[in-house]
Amino acid sequence: MNKTIGGMIVVLILAVSSPVLAHTDEFFESVEAPHGGQLRMTGPFHLELVAKEGDLTVYVTDHADTKISVDGGLAKATVETGQTRTQVHLHPVGDNVLKGSGIFSLMPNTVVIVFMKLPNHDAYSARFMPLKPKADPSEKSQEGTSKTDGAEHHHHHHQPKH
Repeated sequence: MNKTIGGMIVVLILAVSSPVLAHTDEFFESVEAPHGGQLRMTGPFHLELVAKEGDLTVYVTDHADTKISVDGGLAKATVETGQTRTQVHLHPVGDNVLKGSGIFSLMPNTVVIVFMKLPNHDAYSARFMPLKPKADPSEKSQEGTSKTDGAEHHHHHHQPKH
């Protein structure tokens, strides 16, 4: 990335951080996303990620929630769970929607990083984490079965070396 683009991004970030426009992650967590996913802001775009097992959908809008056409756009997502990284290529499927699928599991600690490059725009990325535990009600029965609290044993052996 050359210096001028870096400088422009800094200026953009500063211009966007006035209180009226400050869309923080906390703000996005407090509003209901249109499709029930997670919202993040990146550059001039809002990205909403709807992640399901093996399936990613990204909706692209501007700050006024107007749909941005993703025709001819390129996007990919990196799904990270612990040490496991899966690359998922996202393809325009009409309107403002990018979709892709891959072999990955969604855990509470899964991080999804979406890179997007639309025609006539710079490339942007957004980091979605952690995924909301808003699972299907049918999966609720599994809650509380995988608690590892208290399973960590810390043994401290202080043996002075002489």
